[in-house]
Amino acid sequence: MHLHLNQLLIEPAISLLLGILILLIPRFLSFFVAIYLIVIGVLGLMRHL
Repeated sequence: MHLHLNQLLIEPAISLLLGILILLIPRFLSFFVAIYLIVIGVLGLMRHL
């Protein structure tokens, strides 16, 4: 339960941080989106392993 709760807090925090950074530095949008997708993918795979 503790891991699930942490994951529920991590994903929105990452989204918020990346959203703010994209607004401040829009030319790095693809870089931030790529990092976000990698993190979400790794977290999703960790659930099944």
